[in-house]
Amino acid sequence: MSAPAVEGSAAAAFRSVLTRVHQAAERSGRSPEQVRVVAVSKTKPASLLRQVYDAGHRCFGENYVQEIVEKAPQLPVDIEWHFIGNLQRNKVKSLLAGVPNLHMIESVDDVKDNFPERKVGFLQTKIANHVDRVVASLGRKPLKVLVQVNTSGEESKFGVDPSGCVNLVRHVKLGCPNLIFSGLMTIGMLDYSSTPENFKTLSNCRAEVCKELEIPEEQCELSMGMSADFEQAIEMGSTNVRIGSTIFGVRESKKKDE
Repeated sequence: MSAPAVEGSAAAAFRSVLTRVHQAAERSGRSPEQVRVVAVSKTKPASLLRQVYDAGHRCFGENYVQEIVEKAPQLPVDIEWHFIGNLQRNKVKSLLAGVPNLHMIESVDDVKDNFPERKVGFLQTKIANHVDRVVASLGRKPLKVLVQVNTSGEESKFGVDPSGCVNLVRHVKLGCPNLIFSGLMTIGMLDYSSTPENFKTLSNCRAEVCKELEIPEEQCELSMGMSADFEQAIEMGSTNVRIGSTIFGVRESKKKDE
């Protein structure tokens, strides 16, 4: 009799994460099914993603357009891909054309110049407007998006200021017919000292958005929490956690998305 196959390290780590997610959901009085796990595989090979896919998971995320465009064709088409990095205007068509099974963009933010050194007349169009137009030009069905909020106030972070959150959501809902507003997303502070405050700020933004725009709160997701703080995020109401290194191991040095 042949020996049973040994489960890969990424699959085993994923199962451990699911257990922790379920426990955190139960502590917060919610069903584990109310929390989506996005397995974020930046810099990791498609073979590791396949381990987690074979363990039954179908939701994966990437931070860089080049990586998701390269990996998606190597993996099954029933994967629901999330793009969670800062999206530059000149990468939108590559992303939408290269990943037919893109399920959601989690990082729609305010008017941004993605290259601060070029101050005059460069990329002054809202990324939401551009994504909306490209979705239409490619004949894709409307695409789910989250509005990214800079809850920490750090200049290094992308995202709309909390004070501008309602206006940006209103713009996405009323001015972008090819986008489906699905909720809010944030990235907490790197030292985690203010994580509860950041998560509370996002929750407050959701309450304000839902009140002003008459959206049921259960229809407005909260994407917050990563490897180091996802349990706390779930306990504070997160419906979508983005987990990378805890599943796939420490990432390689950052690649330039060219």
